[in-house]
Amino acid sequence: MSDSGKPYRFGLRLSERGCVAGIGDGIAWIRGLPSARMDELIGFDDGSTGLVFQLGKDMLGAILLSQSRGVTAGMSVQHIGRKLEVGVGDTLLGRTIDPLGNPLDGLPPLQYRQFRPLEAAAPTIVERDFVTDPIYTGCKIVDSLIPIGKGQRQLIIGDDGTGKSALTLDAIINQRGRDVLCVLVMIGQPRAAVAGTVATLRITGALDFTVVVVAEANALPGFRYLAPFAGCAIAEYWMRLGRDTLVVYDDLTRHAQAYRELSLLLHRPPGREAYPGDIFYLHSRLLERSTVLAPACGGGSMTALPIIETRQGELSAYIPTNLISITDGQIYFESKLFAAGILPAIDIGRSVSRIGGKAQHPAIKAAAAHIRLDYLQFLELELFARFGTRLEASVEAKLRRGRLLREILKQDRLQPWSEQAHLAWLLAYGDGLFDSIPPHRVEVALNALVANLPALKLDAPKSQWLAALRDVFDGLS
Repeated sequence: MSDSGKPYRFGLRLSERGCVAGIGDGIAWIRGLPSARMDELIGFDDGSTGLVFQLGKDMLGAILLSQSRGVTAGMSVQHIGRKLEVGVGDTLLGRTIDPLGNPLDGLPPLQYRQFRPLEAAAPTIVERDFVTDPIYTGCKIVDSLIPIGKGQRQLIIGDDGTGKSALTLDAIINQRGRDVLCVLVMIGQPRAAVAGTVATLRITGALDFTVVVVAEANALPGFRYLAPFAGCAIAEYWMRLGRDTLVVYDDLTRHAQAYRELSLLLHRPPGREAYPGDIFYLHSRLLERSTVLAPACGGGSMTALPIIETRQGELSAYIPTNLISITDGQIYFESKLFAAGILPAIDIGRSVSRIGGKAQHPAIKAAAAHIRLDYLQFLELELFARFGTRLEASVEAKLRRGRLLREILKQDRLQPWSEQAHLAWLLAYGDGLFDSIPPHRVEVALNALVANLPALKLDAPKSQWLAALRDVFDGLS
């Protein structure tokens, strides 16, 4: 009898076996296995696994998926017969895992009932639907002036240390009570940063609806390469079930560097900035999986917030330009604004959301119609006013309102605003209710506005909103 309980039958059986020709830096070179395919799993005699990543004439290159020291030259290798998959399902909520689904939070091992491949084709055109519903980040600048819709791919770009990750963390926290499941992918981050982020999510209650996929800075390059695909597969499972999901890739600069490292180790021809020629396809096939599905296909959505790092604000670098062309808009963080204490340090002039305006609520859209243009005109006038020229009274009034708007748009971390609060400040500013408040008292006025927010829906008439807001501001005077 065989192990499966079936009668054993004698017969000729053929199998391929290769051997390890060399190993180093998370890469194994293997001779043999002529029928091996790309992205196929292979097994080593010591129990380790690898992922076929390079097919050569004489040898194939494989990414090691474990840091086992037992893999040595001459070891036998065989086919496993399947592609790399990750466990999916609601059991992942609140957990911190590696790209293979192994827990990193010290809690009991996960029991998976379903799996999805890390690499999957993006939904076809007929499976997609239009972006019609907004997703609120809680940031006044983003939700009012650079809105994001469910299913959109909005790039977060800027220099290191300007607040990009803080914005995405606030966006995850703001999904509490909105029936949106979140996946946070942390690539190449130090362990202290990962622990701090998970602790923040736990304290704010956001970890209950979030999965954290981690490939630490000291992980093998293969893990850093696979991490965003694992996070995408986890969110894709919920999207196919008709759920709304939000995926944050923090960040794709380190992901591209890990892919470049693997490609150079596997002797692939280097291109611009030593990146391989298919670096654009790497990120496009990842981000194209984020969309809104048609009702016939479940009606779920996957919103992607990829983060990319620039150096000295250079937007024309190779990886930033690639991702700008793939995504549906970008939110640009300016280091000069950050140094001046204007937080969040979002450059409104260079930030854009190409399709988010169609998903924005009509009331918020109407109230914010002229805010962006007024702010950009204020920045030009402020630059001109630095020459010390005498200004007309109308120009002075525009400068005063512009400085007031800049103070209103400032926002601290971990203080997301509701959509009702966004509409309230937009209407109050448009109606001139803030004009009598000095700039140093704006924060006090905003806190009072949030504390005494009118119990009105967004669809309520504008006259009702203004009447309620006037009562709030009368109490401040």
